[in-house]
Amino acid sequence: MKNQSAKQTLHKPETNKVVSIVFLSALAAAIILMGISFTVYSIAYGVSLKVLSSNLHGSVFGVIITFLGVRYLLAVNKLKSELYKNPSEFSWSNFRKSCPCKTPSKSK
Repeated sequence: MKNQSAKQTLHKPETNKVVSIVFLSALAAAIILMGISFTVYSIAYGVSLKVLSSNLHGSVFGVIITFLGVRYLLAVNKLKSELYKNPSEFSWSNFRKSCPCKTPSKSK
């Protein structure tokens, strides 16, 4: 009985959400692969880049790119969990400011 009620609460996301998440995940994976490949290439061929009159090894930039790709992939997974929730729909109330802001008073 519990399995049937659990299956009924599962939400099948719309196709556009699935396509968007797959595209963003593929993009994050591509960034990670490019970072790893640039790191390996820099180590193998001794690439160094000039930054503000200093020479930095290219593997430093490759590691940074890889880190940013992993961070982006984690953000996409967090977005995926939010989008796949049952009541996920667009609402203008999500864009309202949380603090009550004072309106400027008109003085003469």
